[in-house]
Amino acid sequence: MLKLAYVLAALLGLLLLALVATWLWLRAPDLPASDLEARHSGPQDHFIELAGGIRLHYRDQGEPQAPVLLLLHGYGDSYASWEAWAQLLQPGYRVISLDLPGHGLTAAPSDYRLDADALAALVRDFAQALKLPPYVVAGNSMGGGVAWKLALLAPEQLRGLVLVAAAGWPAHTQGQSPSLAFRILQHPAGRWLLARIDNRPLIAQGLKAQVYDKRLITEALVQRWADYQRYPGHRPILMSAAPGSHAQATVEKLQAIRLPTLVLHGQYDPLIPVENGQRFAQAIPGARLIRYPEVGHLPQREIPERSAADLEKFLRTLPPA
Repeated sequence: MLKLAYVLAALLGLLLLALVATWLWLRAPDLPASDLEARHSGPQDHFIELAGGIRLHYRDQGEPQAPVLLLLHGYGDSYASWEAWAQLLQPGYRVISLDLPGHGLTAAPSDYRLDADALAALVRDFAQALKLPPYVVAGNSMGGGVAWKLALLAPEQLRGLVLVAAAGWPAHTQGQSPSLAFRILQHPAGRWLLARIDNRPLIAQGLKAQVYDKRLITEALVQRWADYQRYPGHRPILMSAAPGSHAQATVEKLQAIRLPTLVLHGQYDPLIPVENGQRFAQAIPGARLIRYPEVGHLPQREIPERSAADLEKFLRTLPPA
């Protein structure tokens, strides 16, 4: 019995050693903000101090006097999601893409909580601080949810609304998300773990699950997402709300929107089904829906030329600011 006890103790010691070694291998502390800003920002990048201790990062491209297009990214993404659109649409438009709290290079208190209403108010305050003329707002996924909330909160600021696979409708099915990270986020222990480890494998799996052509998800793209998640304070903010938790859209709310509206949605989208895009288009008076075959959750990345061309056609129909 004594020999068996020694063997069991030795095995337990090896297991604990293996667990410690695994943890040391997986753990990924925050990276210095100055290093990330030096690596990922340039002359077109700017920062502005807003209420609540937020130092918001945005990229401002195109002619300063051109009509303004303000772009809002999805959960876990950043301003970089819109770079192809920005290059295609300037110099005819002033394209401003920003990082919401917990994303990209925007600094915010680590106890900031992601909430669509609060984010819409933040975008409203950002536009006021920059003294922007009436602009068109476009949002993808979570950013789309913020965009339609902004259309209700501050319609006087806007010329038009563009929803790209926008969030907001309650899910009709109980099916699992295609992203393993999103499923892990549903559990407190999973959130604790994701806030402390190198998430590159989960980011790669999640992004590949969202797009039709998996080749679009490069190592450089995954690395950039992972870098931004390790900006100081970001991971607690990202863990503060599961993606899709702000399911507040109703026909009654959306019928109050009186802005020209374009809805873009990939028919392959496994995260937010194309039926949700149809529901936005049906609920918002006068909205137009464009569905893309063989396109997933990120049309601005997957088919930038075609989606930007459709957007530009829409923009040309708007009355002058």
